[in-house]
Amino acid sequence: SIAEYGSSGINAEYGVGSANINQRSMSGRRDTEMAVGCYQPNHLWTEDAGLPQGDVGAFRKSLWLEHLGELCEEYENPGSIECMRKVNEVARSNWEKFVADDYEEPMMGHLVTYPISVGQDGSVESLEGWENFPDTEAPVVGGKSGVLVEKLTT
Repeated sequence: SIAEYGSSGINAEYGVGSANINQRSMSGRRDTEMAVGCYQPNHLWTEDAGLPQGDVGAFRKSLWLEHLGELCEEYENPGSIECMRKVNEVARSNWEKFVADDYEEPMMGHLVTYPISVGQDGSVESLEGWENFPDTEAPVVGGKSGVLVEKLTT
């Protein structure tokens, strides 16, 4: 079964994504990655028509509905600053609910922010108090690899 699916759409013309299947990747034992790319040449962005309304766009919307818990006007243009702000707002709210001891309202979908902060200089740190992922001993921020180039972490 698919454990998680990450997807990215570019103007709803092309969709690319990957899914971890089998055990969750954080278990560290076994993981299989599946990738997919979708393109519909008859459903492209044009100045007259705007964003395409083909199956790629519909697939993105169905994934966003599942992960964000709703479809709203801000999600219509995935490249807009309004969309980015709304997604971040939902993800931050979900994170706060996810890590709370108890909460009144259920999460909106199941997308949460990654528990990091990124500095203006590109430095990455875990959120204060969250050096490890909740309920695990898996570190939020990876370490330098002895084999890979310095820009990558493991």
